[in-house]
Amino acid sequence: MDLNKVMIIGRLTRDPELRTTPNGSSVCQLGLATNYVYTNQQTGQKVEQVEYHSVVLWRKLAEIANQYLKKGRRVYIEGRLQTQSWDGQDGQKKSRTEIVADNMIMLDGGQGGMSAGGANAAPQSTMPNRTDLSANQPAPSEELPTIQQNQGEDISVEDIPF
Repeated sequence: MDLNKVMIIGRLTRDPELRTTPNGSSVCQLGLATNYVYTNQQTGQKVEQVEYHSVVLWRKLAEIANQYLKKGRRVYIEGRLQTQSWDGQDGQKKSRTEIVADNMIMLDGGQGGMSAGGANAAPQSTMPNRTDLSANQPAPSEELPTIQQNQGEDISVEDIPF
């Protein structure tokens, strides 16, 4: 048996980009940055290494991400790796590896990414808020909402936990 599973927590590098395919499916692309901090053995200085990831979300998950996520927000993404190849305009073969998301958890709660009003705008107090996932902090008493996209099954508005 093979396994292609990705779990990543990072910050959005730009606002989500929502598009619609010719057959009517929503697709959203995110840029996500993660960092890794280590101490250089020779100099003793802390070094931060940043990795940039491309994330693709489909259908209702794409629409939810576009509605609630903004640049700088922290998000947990779970999915699989997928590599696409094509021939560039210069004739060179190009490829891109991206994460196709199956699951998303918004970690920053109501800190800045909410819309200002409207009938569908959720109050900020109902958004989950988790700013630090360190082991030193006690787990919150309330479970963070999880939005999961199953193959061939759309998420209804009633499934959204806020």
